[in-house]
Amino acid sequence: MRVLVTGSSGLIGSAAVRHWDSLGADVIGIDNDMRQVFFGAAGSTRWNLERLQSETNRFVHHELDIRDRDQIFDLFSKQPPELVIHCAAQPSHDKAAEIPILDFEVNALGTMHMLEATRRFAPDAVFCHMSTNKVYGDAPNEIPLVELETRWEYAREEDYHGVSEKCRIDQTLHSLFGASKTAGDILAQEYGRYFGMKVGIFRGGCLTGASHSGVELHGFLSYLVHVAVHGKPYTIYGYKGKQVRDQIESSDVIRAFEAFAAAPRPGEVYNLGGGRENSASVLECIQIIERISPHRMQTTLSDKHRTGDHICYISDMRKFRADYPGWSMRMDLETMIGTMIEMEERKARES
Repeated sequence: MRVLVTGSSGLIGSAAVRHWDSLGADVIGIDNDMRQVFFGAAGSTRWNLERLQSETNRFVHHELDIRDRDQIFDLFSKQPPELVIHCAAQPSHDKAAEIPILDFEVNALGTMHMLEATRRFAPDAVFCHMSTNKVYGDAPNEIPLVELETRWEYAREEDYHGVSEKCRIDQTLHSLFGASKTAGDILAQEYGRYFGMKVGIFRGGCLTGASHSGVELHGFLSYLVHVAVHGKPYTIYGYKGKQVRDQIESSDVIRAFEAFAAAPRPGEVYNLGGGRENSASVLECIQIIERISPHRMQTTLSDKHRTGDHICYISDMRKFRADYPGWSMRMDLETMIGTMIEMEERKARES
């Protein structure tokens, strides 16, 4: 089996590489460390690429840019894959405002290149597109909320499970990142529905794990752990630190892709997050870090919130679980944070 992974040095991409390499697949990775361009040296994924190359058996890295249509088409024509895991993206809604053209080229045009290359050279391949919950813009903020001691919470019983795939994606404030990812999301749906390709769209909540190169502008939980371990100050932007996110570990994301690949539903859209059980506010995540480790946070609360930011976002996972009942989330939030602390401490010792 041949598997092609974009963003192969990133969090989800590297997890995909390790998973399918361990199964004996030939894994093609596409990554050019654009994360360093977006976020500087702290965001670079080179360290993760080096780990992949030392730990895998059948992984081949290609230093390619998904914006380069000719190179992408050439690679597909020579090595057509049976499975495509498309994770490459400009991932920050804050950064997108500084680089709107680059953001759109990567998230929308790059996705178009990947879809069209698959249609031309590997039309029977399964294509898993990593989208984002930011396609909903700030529409989730219209759900009635109540303020509790450490978090915002949904006020109505019918909203208990969170935001479903029926939430609208237009007539809402997205951020430019959300808009470019929405363009890629709709393109992926269309290639599935119009051409009948085996494309699945996964709208991620907070995706995280020990391989995340978190920075202030992207990778909330990873960056929170980083500043805790290194004793750096942390600024909480808006909502009293009570804004809620649901966290899902990268290995559980990969298992969801694997379930879809085994029984693809062309053009289908799924939320993919930690759900109610792995939801926590910023304040609650800080409490977990301080409870399970010796590290103490130095926090500053800012009244300014990020444009288009969600106040309370929990992924309603019932649709995916109904279509793929064999999938379940294996890693709980506290275990996830503990593993990330151990990795960050290890990196600190080795640096």
